[in-house]
Amino acid sequence: MIASMTGFGRGSAQVGTTRAAVEMRSVNNRFLDVPVRLPRALSGRETDIQGLVKQAFDRGRIEVQVEIERVDEEELPIQVNTKAARAYGRLLDDLRRAAGIEEPVRLEHIVRYNDVFMTAEEDPATREQMWHAVEAALAEAIDGMRAMRRQEGQALQADLVSHLDAIEATLCTVEERAPDRVAESQQRLRDRLEELLRDERIDEDRLIQEIAILADKLDINEECVRLRSHLELFREALDDDEPVGRKLNFIVQEIHREVNTISSKANDASIAHLAVGMKEEVEKIREQIQNVE
Repeated sequence: MIASMTGFGRGSAQVGTTRAAVEMRSVNNRFLDVPVRLPRALSGRETDIQGLVKQAFDRGRIEVQVEIERVDEEELPIQVNTKAARAYGRLLDDLRRAAGIEEPVRLEHIVRYNDVFMTAEEDPATREQMWHAVEAALAEAIDGMRAMRRQEGQALQADLVSHLDAIEATLCTVEERAPDRVAESQQRLRDRLEELLRDERIDEDRLIQEIAILADKLDINEECVRLRSHLELFREALDDDEPVGRKLNFIVQEIHREVNTISSKANDASIAHLAVGMKEEVEKIREQIQNVE
């Protein structure tokens, strides 16, 4: 079953006091491109997120947006950097003794240094908590997008099958018409030759050879057989569980080539008209498979 390259997925998860929300949007793209928008505190996790997305999808431009919020609003968004505060306390105390100052180090002296406070996001434990929340939310978003892309793929497949059916039905009409068209062309040539054969200078063997060459040029049986084979191969690819967008693109090129050859060898108004109809269906298929993963 094919999958579309367009889709949307959303996931959310909470770990401790951190809640993460992840949104994913995908559109057509020849390859897999995963731009990620992250809070600054998780900027180092961009490659990890891209890796998880690339494990799930093969093609498309998939935009990932991550948002983080603190659940416990009663806590301040900053906290004491205990290591820095103790280090400054010891440093100032050493300085006091070296300068011979008896006055003790007070809190007001330490809080003058900005790095004795840090935001919650700067705390390694909090960052790890954030990442676990993002991982869970991302997994949910990936599942949602995969389901939507599959659902879109079902609609795509139904549409593609309808175009294949239209080509196959037209091909049946072409095959029914082809023998009559060859016979009619040969008869017209014979009628013309009967007039020419009155001229004794004409080589009858050469004329017979030309009739055989004409019949061969007008024969489209091989093209019809190959076209049927390509249509069947296309149908089989649609039922494949693996991404087949590139494969379908190659097969439709072969289908287009056979239809073009049938058209060029037609030498018949009705077959030429039928070939035009098949070309229209091929173009519709070509347009649709640009959205297949």
